[in-house]
Amino acid sequence: MTYGLCAFLSWDTSPRVIRARQHSAMGPRVGALASPGLTLLLSFTAHCSGPQTEGFPKGELNANGAYSWVRDNTSLLEDFWCQPASQLPREQLSALIKSLASQRVSLKAWQLSCLANLATRLGLQDDFKLHPPNLLLFYNLNHVTEANCWEFTHRAAWGNIELLANLPNQRVALQHTALSCLGGPHLQLSASDLGLLGVLICDMDASQIVTADPHVLKNLLHCPQLTNTQRAALNTLLASGRTQFGPPGSWNLEGLKSLGPLATYIYPHLWEKVEEAVGLDFFRSMVVAYRAGRLSQRDARRFITSFLESKANSVSSRPKRRTGRSCIHGNITAATLQDDLFLVHYDCTQLESCLGTHVLRANLDPLMQHPLPAECQRVVKAKLSQIYPHGIPEDQLHLITSLVYLYSLTEIGQWNITSRDTVVALLASDVALENQTEAVLQTFLDHNGKVTGTLLVAIGGSRLCWMSLQQIQIIRPSEFRLAGAPDISSCPQSRKNVLYIKAREAFRNNSTTEPNKYYYYIRPYLGGASLEELQYLAQANISMDIDTFTNLNPLVLKNLSVDEVKALLGQNVGDLQKARSNPNVIPWLCTLDRSDLCELGLDTNLSSPTPACVTRGPPNTTHPLSHPLHNLDLPGNDAAAPASGSPPVHLGYLPLAVALPSSLLWLLLHQAPSGSTGTTPRAPGPWLLQMALPQSCQAHGHQIQERRTC
Repeated sequence: MTYGLCAFLSWDTSPRVIRARQHSAMGPRVGALASPGLTLLLSFTAHCSGPQTEGFPKGELNANGAYSWVRDNTSLLEDFWCQPASQLPREQLSALIKSLASQRVSLKAWQLSCLANLATRLGLQDDFKLHPPNLLLFYNLNHVTEANCWEFTHRAAWGNIELLANLPNQRVALQHTALSCLGGPHLQLSASDLGLLGVLICDMDASQIVTADPHVLKNLLHCPQLTNTQRAALNTLLASGRTQFGPPGSWNLEGLKSLGPLATYIYPHLWEKVEEAVGLDFFRSMVVAYRAGRLSQRDARRFITSFLESKANSVSSRPKRRTGRSCIHGNITAATLQDDLFLVHYDCTQLESCLGTHVLRANLDPLMQHPLPAECQRVVKAKLSQIYPHGIPEDQLHLITSLVYLYSLTEIGQWNITSRDTVVALLASDVALENQTEAVLQTFLDHNGKVTGTLLVAIGGSRLCWMSLQQIQIIRPSEFRLAGAPDISSCPQSRKNVLYIKAREAFRNNSTTEPNKYYYYIRPYLGGASLEELQYLAQANISMDIDTFTNLNPLVLKNLSVDEVKALLGQNVGDLQKARSNPNVIPWLCTLDRSDLCELGLDTNLSSPTPACVTRGPPNTTHPLSHPLHNLDLPGNDAAAPASGSPPVHLGYLPLAVALPSSLLWLLLHQAPSGSTGTTPRAPGPWLLQMALPQSCQAHGHQIQERRTC
């Protein structure tokens, strides 16, 4: 049982009970010496009395001791739950939020959105300087004034912008606020501008990166992934010599290391201009980083491919000494594999010619410590098939996790998977393809394995999406209680439906007697919920967070009335403004008339209808997009997963710049709505993001029955 749920199940915020808990759990003096919010938080954790509180301090505890305990147990704070926190007095909630910031507790979007609303209702948003940057991303930006615009944006802009994946309008509004602080879009972003924008530069278009002050590299370092156009812009900037590193020919090892993951995006033609000794030293450092787990397989493969291509281009320009597939550099030995420059000396053709099966069998581990390009991986797989024609032994499987995506379902069926650890090694990484999940688990089940809650936690919730219906059905209901809060948002709708039914079977005993406890458990699975379930929750006063709401089945959501949605979201209903362009929300908005939209405070400008309202086709209910402006082929449709033999395609981070350059975005955000004839358009003020409503919406009691064309 988690801290958040424990806090909720035994909630009583009367001063007498709080003091009693403080005294019994932590000694008589902690309430006087530690901050009230932190003391109450600790008392919640102690009240759980589960294994996670084994190290809880006994007896007297001063303030320093309390904060020290929280510092060492931040994982408990990650189970923050809005429902009990909503009962906290203002001072205690303030102390709790500051504790989350000081201990750098990582909360998820569904936790942050409701916490932001709770803090705003209690007037805590003005204390944003002491709040977690991620929390600021979810605050109502209408409260940002000219006086605090710079400080607010500067702190918010170093949060994890991907937390707003389901709130596209909030993401645009945040960039709008940042541009307002700068006085409008700049043709050339200065170092000062970049200091304000932080990670928001990840949403800027490539042209602004090229013309920006070279300090833009510091901003780009924090982008989860660059688009192809942003990568091109980065290389243009690096090639120009305007950065602190100078032209490529003058780069040194320290400078390349300071680029961090950005170095993996450098094009081959730039590597050709780097001094050979510097390039080779950097190559060694990247192999060491990969071996130590500091460089992801995706980044390592991108770097290796680009760097080796530059070497191949250099070699191809020289006269060739011989042709054919013979081993030129000598047979590969155990000593050869210890060289960090192994892949520079042996390309994939030479790997095939010079690596004997006996050496491979004895040295598979050191070979796989090198970030092999895809072609080299296929060479290794072919040689392993010669060594193990009837399937790779289980004790070798954990060594080839980076090769899993190459194996067919039939080949996986030949493996001998008896250990939970083997399943975790094969599936917990981001390498295995989706359609290989079922095959790995089935091989495990065929050897008397069981899918438990702890196993589901270990391999990640997304793997639930690719289990067969039969595999899901045999999971015992009790295991769902141990599976934590899996993220199944990327699942096909058909899988969401099945998982919801299975989860409801596990938690239904709480549905009538303890609706809030039931919601706590069932929330991760509500993407497959039925209309009746949502109507029940709307009556249960659970105040669903907007992140969960945007992951509901849009076909089911369309059948909810305005009153039902307002009851379902409860105190979070205002967050619809932040998600009105979410592709799962748009179909529901299209069923509403203008009076309904006015009642919800949403933009009802009919001259610029929501894009999906113009589209006649049915909504895509297969999976929610991570951003409405992105058209991605996400895992999550019911089509077959990619066939084995191709490198796994990782979901890229596509910023708003894919659709709109920031300058155009600025104009759109400042364009006034079309009013009646003779009305002079008026742009929103530069400091408040105002959602313009027609005058008829603003008129008191005036109802418009005209229905939107959807």
